[in-house]
Amino acid sequence: MVNLNTYYSSFLGSDRLFHNFDTFFHDTEKYPHHNIIKHNETDYVLELAVAGYNKNDLDVSLKKGILTIKGEKKVTGDVNYIHKGISTKKFIKNFHLVDTMEIQSAFCTDGVLIIKLHNNIPEDEKTKKIEISS
Repeated sequence: MVNLNTYYSSFLGSDRLFHNFDTFFHDTEKYPHHNIIKHNETDYVLELAVAGYNKNDLDVSLKKGILTIKGEKKVTGDVNYIHKGISTKKFIKNFHLVDTMEIQSAFCTDGVLIIKLHNNIPEDEKTKKIEISS
């Protein structure tokens, strides 16, 4: 494992970048499973498998470039399970977004939380084709 602390002194003003890398490499939470789908250069979809949760059990928030998804199932009454294969444990899952990424929508359907994202890349950051003259 790489210790990122040794590189801090070479990158002034990049504390957030190194903090994001550090938390990314140490974040071992695998639940719930997720997909990231890239439709084109700017549009993405994040899908989380949340069977057993409804929209009131989920919380989606964005703060300082970190998309946080929390789930906590409100259990009501005693249930006598013979077998419990659908997990409803409490979870927190973080995704680090670039500064130009915007959340377009979030909805839950068929046991999947779907979050649509759009990367609003400024014109001056897009690749420009340079014409070669003869």
